[in-house]
Amino acid sequence: MEGEKKQTSVVLLNCSVSPFGNRVRIALARKGVAYEERPENLTAKSPLLLSSNPVLAKIPVLIVDGKPVCESLAILEFIDEAYAGAGEPLLPPADDPFARARARFWAAYVDAKVPESAVKVWRSPAGAAGSAAVEEGTKGLVAVLRTLEEELGEKRYFGGETLGYVDVALVPFTPWFLTYERFGGFSVAAECPTLAAWAARCASENTCVAASLPDAEAVYQFVCGMRKHFGLDG
Repeated sequence: MEGEKKQTSVVLLNCSVSPFGNRVRIALARKGVAYEERPENLTAKSPLLLSSNPVLAKIPVLIVDGKPVCESLAILEFIDEAYAGAGEPLLPPADDPFARARARFWAAYVDAKVPESAVKVWRSPAGAAGSAAVEEGTKGLVAVLRTLEEELGEKRYFGGETLGYVDVALVPFTPWFLTYERFGGFSVAAECPTLAAWAARCASENTCVAASLPDAEAVYQFVCGMRKHFGLDG
């Protein structure tokens, strides 16, 4: 019909337990954007993924009307800009460049520090060498979480009173906390109680978070399967 707005095609290439892909789920849900999710097998990547992200061949990829956007933090900013009129913004307002820069810094910190330590916790092989790597990873991960907790301070969310960019960057790692705890032999709630309370608040107060994250036990079972696949348990 003349004057009728064309429906945009939005496709998300993702893996259900991926913290990076699930950031995009949260952002799309927050903005009320309808999309099709196509699951990826990370050990046998699809031709669509390889053609959409030929440089890195990684998820997530958001494909909008056939045009791919890659890397999760870049996708979050794209969603914030492309759907600016829908839902609440992720980044602070444009007239507060300092707050926007600070949010970008802490989101980048999450990506630089959390996976680096976490992978040592859950992907180290069984045995003495693996145990040493797990211990090192656990110490590093707890230190990173404490740094994030210090930045959170007494605020409800990292940006203030509502869910924002840094929260969306970090909260998809929280379903992995159970896995980190079981392999690392520690408790996030005991080490970082304020951060643990923030994680619970994110899910309880934001439907877009609760509906977008996998079950923690499912993540653990996935990791156990990955360890078996890579022969890490001896």
